[in-house]
Amino acid sequence: MKKPVVRFAPSPTGYLHIGGARTALFNWLFARQNNGKFLLRIEDTDLERSKIEYVDQIKNALNWLGMDWDDDIIFQSKNNSNHQKVIKELIQSGDAYKCFLTKEELDNLRIQADKNKEVFRVPRTYRDTSEEKQNELIDEGRSYTIRLKVPEGITKFKDLVFGEIIVDNKDLDDFIISRSDGSPTYNFVVAIDDIAMDISHIIRGDDHIANTPKQILVYNALKKNVPIFAHLPMILGSDKKRLSKRHAATNVQEYRDKGFTPDSIINYLSLLGWNPDSNDEIFNINELIKLFNFKQVQKKSAVFDEKKLLWISGQKMKEMTSKDILKEILLIDKAWGKDHNNSYLESVISLTKDRSKNLIDIIDISDIFLINEVNYSDEFKSIMSDQNGTMIIKDFLNAVKIEESWDKQTVEKVFEQIMNQHDIGLGKVMKPLRIAISGISYGPGIFDMMILLGKDLTINRITNAINFYK
Repeated sequence: MKKPVVRFAPSPTGYLHIGGARTALFNWLFARQNNGKFLLRIEDTDLERSKIEYVDQIKNALNWLGMDWDDDIIFQSKNNSNHQKVIKELIQSGDAYKCFLTKEELDNLRIQADKNKEVFRVPRTYRDTSEEKQNELIDEGRSYTIRLKVPEGITKFKDLVFGEIIVDNKDLDDFIISRSDGSPTYNFVVAIDDIAMDISHIIRGDDHIANTPKQILVYNALKKNVPIFAHLPMILGSDKKRLSKRHAATNVQEYRDKGFTPDSIINYLSLLGWNPDSNDEIFNINELIKLFNFKQVQKKSAVFDEKKLLWISGQKMKEMTSKDILKEILLIDKAWGKDHNNSYLESVISLTKDRSKNLIDIIDISDIFLINEVNYSDEFKSIMSDQNGTMIIKDFLNAVKIEESWDKQTVEKVFEQIMNQHDIGLGKVMKPLRIAISGISYGPGIFDMMILLGKDLTINRITNAINFYK
């Protein structure tokens, strides 16, 4: 485990999704915990679907989450010359061969196997064909693929999550490492690139378990040390099916736009498949680096629960300073609070963050502190009219106008005075006043809200509410 080298290898055919971010996180935590390297490789060999905008988004998302990578980014498409070189070496060593079986021949054999209710296996027709015969077939215009010779015996590996996995090689075909157009296949190039990057540990989703024996066979054919594998449980939606857009937002950018902080996303992702063997659920990044352990990664699939994410995000809001929250808000909305100074905005955040699950909640709740005029709603007419709300706020207005000071003690004194005057409880005074001051029936503590808004603005809003509801 000393100074491991791991890699995160996304394909730039779409935005970085939650599952990819979780894989990147577990790689990053393991590398940082063991003073190793976390490398980024962009697997961009699908030239039609790969786009530079997706590369940029992947980089931006990792940067936003705080997962810095070591060394320069590796682009798989730039390694083609090495891929071709290794293919030639494998042919020369006799570990790979040219296969002239056509698609039509293979399709017919597959159909026949289905009819006979047999497991289809690719025949090894050209495995030992002489070079002279191969050249004759090429001269005839026959196209060919290149297949790796799968040896007899077994292929086994010890997975850090799933334990020892054994595959009987007779259940594997001589698999293609280069297509008829000369392009190398996924299982081949992944192994070659991992060898070139000196990857010591391969940490990825458990949907790659089936690929692992083939990649190990490439290592063995080249007489290279096989890395240690760790396959992570799949992430499912609430219906226990693979996470997709029907369950929730799936890419990291969407969660940033929805007002989640990097710290809350990292905290939640760490718990998707990892169980710290304690009741603790809130961690900072340094704690995660210290505590992460593959022995605590579960084999069963993790279920994505956005309610749990919201809860974690709410806990993080409470922990953050108002200054840090302001920085995060301005990253998603540069114009937020532009007419107010930072000191005032931080005070607004202090009043609203404990009631908020994420940054968007704070933006929505704090609107009452940033607008010039309140938009009143007819839905509160019964409270303001039938329940003497207008009379209560009129008397409150007259009482505060004659007060010289404006502090919490003064406001509380006026509240008590109105309660005694109307012989009502605190709630009966609070509700119409909250509606008058903010236009809504919920929000931060009303005393703190009035003090922050100031006496003049409070009086102005109460006056406007009286005119609206009279």
